[in-house]
Amino acid sequence: MEGLEITRHPGPGEEPVHGEYRAHVPGSDHVGRLTWKARGNARIADHTLVPPEIGGRGVAAALVEALVADAREQGFMIVPQCSYVDAQFRRHPEWSELLAPTPS
Repeated sequence: MEGLEITRHPGPGEEPVHGEYRAHVPGSDHVGRLTWKARGNARIADHTLVPPEIGGRGVAAALVEALVADAREQGFMIVPQCSYVDAQFRRHPEWSELLAPTPS
């Protein structure tokens, strides 16, 4: 989406235990969010929230793409706990190397 800005907001501390990605849509005060929690070398993507006022514009997909880009750049794995993030991983098999192994 043209003009969409994604910002990253890690939790407090040098090794944050949680954080979120925020999507800022031009001309709107509404913000989309993808929240995560740390687990070792993985981030558990637990919620993707996009208000209806900015829905249908690819905001949620852009949030997941930002998480995937950061995982590739920073070397962490992803646990797609959120159903939307899980669906995006099923649509993008090229992301499979970023999936954290499931604990047995």
